[in-house]
Amino acid sequence: MKKLVLLASLLALPAAADVTSPSGKTVECYCTDKTRNRIEIGETICMQVDGRMFMAQCQMSLNVPMWREVQEGCLSSSLDRSAPFSDAPGVYPEI
Repeated sequence: MKKLVLLASLLALPAAADVTSPSGKTVECYCTDKTRNRIEIGETICMQVDGRMFMAQCQMSLNVPMWREVQEGCLSSSLDRSAPFSDAPGVYPEI
């Protein structure tokens, strides 16, 4: 039972990523993307660095928020909605 409680407390640590400074102030820990949007600890986004795209997760390392690559490539869609489909079949006018 003690092992289960210890495991549960260890799994909860990344969610509580705020740090208390020696002066007693709470310092919020988070990452930022290239447009300076706040990304919470544990969130995953697509990053493009030096022409390479990959999925990265905001994590803590030695009390510092940092990005860690978790998957090569990104899940995305690049459908060009301005151009009609060239291989689309004709529409039956009697429908």
